[in-house]
Amino acid sequence: MKKPVLKPWRSFVPDTLKILAMLIEQRIRAFLFYLSVLIFITGLPLILSSSFGYKFDRRNFKFARTGLIALKTQPPGANIYCDQKLLNDKTPATLNEFLPGRYIVRLELKDHYPWVADVQVEAGKVSRLEKIILFPLRSNVKKLNRERLSAFWVDQDREIIYYVNQEENSVYRSDLNGEHYEKLADITAIFPPPIKWVVSPDEKKLLYFNEHQIGLANIRPHKEQSLSPPSFILNYSPGKIAQIFWHSDSYHLVLISDQDIAVLEAKPDTLPTVLVTLSKKDNALFYDARRGALYFLDYQTAADGKMYNNLYKLELNAENYPLHEFIKLKSNEDHE
Repeated sequence: MKKPVLKPWRSFVPDTLKILAMLIEQRIRAFLFYLSVLIFITGLPLILSSSFGYKFDRRNFKFARTGLIALKTQPPGANIYCDQKLLNDKTPATLNEFLPGRYIVRLELKDHYPWVADVQVEAGKVSRLEKIILFPLRSNVKKLNRERLSAFWVDQDREIIYYVNQEENSVYRSDLNGEHYEKLADITAIFPPPIKWVVSPDEKKLLYFNEHQIGLANIRPHKEQSLSPPSFILNYSPGKIAQIFWHSDSYHLVLISDQDIAVLEAKPDTLPTVLVTLSKKDNALFYDARRGALYFLDYQTAADGKMYNNLYKLELNAENYPLHEFIKLKSNEDHE
């Protein structure tokens, strides 16, 4: 019988290392498995809360529902900063997962002025900022006047700009783009400077006034003129002038002062004819030049002897109120 051959002890070392390596590998796999389960269990609330619009609030250590910020600019493509932090998004964009609170939003676009706002975010709501205009650094500015300028006014209905040169006592006009620029009239200066300028309905005369003086001037492009001399001043002393309107005939003026409503002719040395004596100062009023009607608020005595604040309508149209005949009749009565 043959004796068993014994292996030297060194031959067992590789097998032992293999077994040990297998055990270590199994334990590593088990550790990674349980670690994955732990991470999954721990992160599941975060995943679910994020999917349902919730986020962990470190300020009070609890989950809170988030809100959104919707941004839209003209032009688009602006960089978005939130609390001084640059975000990856560009406008237009909808930013989500904002905890309730206030955020400073800044939008920047090259060659445009930045836009900054303090935005309030509410839970479960969208803060919409979708009408943001980013203005260019260089605006499209165009010079319109060709002479020195001290005042101007715009007539939107006629699409005309009027320019006043008080150093030369002249008035110019152009269209809304500064084209067709021309001299309109020479004026006589009044002091203090006029508070308003008004062109007559027939575009042949220019009216301007302050509290006690009325300036009238002919407009040059029209050959037929009713004013003589070309410009003159009327002094008004009964009260402080609040407003003056051209009557539809382009000859009579409807004057409202702090004391009365009067009419006067657009000629030198004319005298006002008082139509209504007012009880209230600083009246709210509106003049309908097309219909020749003046609407005004005032205190007037009623049938019961008491004074009431009411809205009144004064008819000044040619059919109901022939101003030429009225003033002629009034002048004759004054001479008698």
